[in-house]
Amino acid sequence: MVTPEDLAEVVRRERQLLDPSVRAVGDSVAELLHPDFVEYGASGRIWDSAAITSALKADPGVSGEAVEFSPVALSEDVVLLTYRIVGTPGSLRSSVWVKDSLSSWRIRFHQGTRLATD
Repeated sequence: MVTPEDLAEVVRRERQLLDPSVRAVGDSVAELLHPDFVEYGASGRIWDSAAITSALKADPGVSGEAVEFSPVALSEDVVLLTYRIVGTPGSLRSSVWVKDSLSSWRIRFHQGTRLATD
């Protein structure tokens, strides 16, 4: 069963992935990623764990502020987290977090969608 503490932990870990000081350290990012991590970026590019770790290390900045975190348990060991990035450009974000055998939450999937600018 996913507890309120689990939901808070998932949000905490997502916030870590948005922290430039964490993003700049490849090992810190890698610890948060599931081995089968995949990201569908707002640019249309598909990233795996090695590619995203390298990209974040090279450019650890974040384009805005993360707000409106909404974690929802999908099963005993899966949480869907949605939120928004407010900035230029703004975006909608979604992540799927899974609990591994060590009782640690790791991000398995992430997608960013840019907000319309009209």
